[in-house]
Amino acid sequence: MGTGISPAAAGPPDDERFMRLALREAMRGVGRTSPNPAVGAVIVRHGRVLARGYHHAAGQPHAEIEALRALKRPAQARGATIYVTLEPCSTHGRTGPCTEAIQSAGLARVVVGATDPNPAHAGRGLRILEAAGIEVRAGMLAEECARLNRAFNKWIVTGLPWVIAKAALTLDGRFARPPGEDRWLSGPAARAHAHRQRARVDAILIGAGTLRADNPRLTVRGVPDADPARQPWRVVLTRLGDLPADAHVFTDEWRDRTLVFRDQPFPGVLRSLGARGITSVLVEGGGDILGQAFDARAVDEVQIYFTPWIAGGPVEAVAGRPCPFPMRSAVSNCRYERLGPDVLLTAEMSYHGV
Repeated sequence: MGTGISPAAAGPPDDERFMRLALREAMRGVGRTSPNPAVGAVIVRHGRVLARGYHHAAGQPHAEIEALRALKRPAQARGATIYVTLEPCSTHGRTGPCTEAIQSAGLARVVVGATDPNPAHAGRGLRILEAAGIEVRAGMLAEECARLNRAFNKWIVTGLPWVIAKAALTLDGRFARPPGEDRWLSGPAARAHAHRQRARVDAILIGAGTLRADNPRLTVRGVPDADPARQPWRVVLTRLGDLPADAHVFTDEWRDRTLVFRDQPFPGVLRSLGARGITSVLVEGGGDILGQAFDARAVDEVQIYFTPWIAGGPVEAVAGRPCPFPMRSAVSNCRYERLGPDVLLTAEMSYHGV
């Protein structure tokens, strides 16, 4: 018996172009949809884009529904193709199944990027659509579509958040400038980039030493397209619990979004955060906390801003146990970006076989 689900290698040549448009839509929701994934959709008929949509926030309509609602007339959907970056949902949650909406709208063809990462649901939506007589093409730009939701993909399978280790360092691997110098190590462009990164994650994590020394706000500032009503959770790890009561994270308008974990191992903290629906964590220091994260092999991604300074001094970037020699093989997909006088290094970590 044949199947209506065709591989990504088959189908009209314009499928890739329209899926990229759907990816562009999905990007508009990044940092706003957690604990849901960011998803985009585009409806096309005879090579013409009729409507676009993206998932705005958890509890709001999914991308497919947004695109259908954006049509000038509902009848335009009949016989058209919808491009969606993630397999349409097939279960009832806060909203109804998108598979039902697709069938009711009369769409003739569905082109999907990534399949549902949840093992309990993966492929189910595709099979439902196929059984309804709808042509399905799966796997179009699958890697790019899946990468968009790396944090959600990890969390939905493991219950643990995606962990990003972030640091601003001098060329000799130190955190701070010499005493009496400007408190900022990196330049304005790098700091603006760091705030954009904050806007994309669910939580920012620091240690008690950083809280005492810097009294950081750990909020998103200066990002024009960020949702002003959404700030990341602030997470503080402490061994003794003697934290300054007048710190910003305990006294500002977002104080209810501050969590303190006392004398808990790093993996246990991540499990607790994951249970709260926190899918991504930005670890901003200090060196002891970064060391704990690497010791636990909990880091999924590193973001290091290198600034053209030589600082010297005894405090290095990452404490903890020395990494075993083969650990270098755990680093992949290294990328570099110039930000004013600074350079951002981004890389991913994979501990399989290490």
